[in-house]
Amino acid sequence: MQGKKQRNIVMSMLGMITFITLSLAGCANMQQTSGGTGSNVQKGNTPLYYDFGDILLPSELKIDKKETYIIEGPGFLTGILKLKGKVERTSLITFFRNNMAKDNWKAISSFKTPKKAILLFQKQMRWCIINIVEDQFNTYVELGVAPSITESNESALMQ
Repeated sequence: MQGKKQRNIVMSMLGMITFITLSLAGCANMQQTSGGTGSNVQKGNTPLYYDFGDILLPSELKIDKKETYIIEGPGFLTGILKLKGKVERTSLITFFRNNMAKDNWKAISSFKTPKKAILLFQKQMRWCIINIVEDQFNTYVELGVAPSITESNESALMQ
């Protein structure tokens, strides 16, 4: 029983760390320069699943391996994928909204500016935040997945 309680505390803490990291990174990205148009997500290219088997990504986006981290443990997979490519922000928003729904993610909220978008999705006991920033030459995507904090996990953190 004690081991299960410790695992729940660790999972909750990892989730909070992931959300805080995404929030801070999003604030830092707000000051990037604007311009450029990029290209649309091409229909001829086959989208791919990477570390998260239920989040489809356009093949035009390439993973930044130095900035990506994934944490896997018994019963959970969390982390942040960082990607970039020459894709229009509006095309990515449409792509993620359509494909996340196909993979049974529920759209919770979104925030858009002319060069930035944040999309929030939920699925069972997990959350996904997608931060899209378009600059003059590329579009950058930060995709974070974290477990939900349940009432029992939250009360364990308060002790």
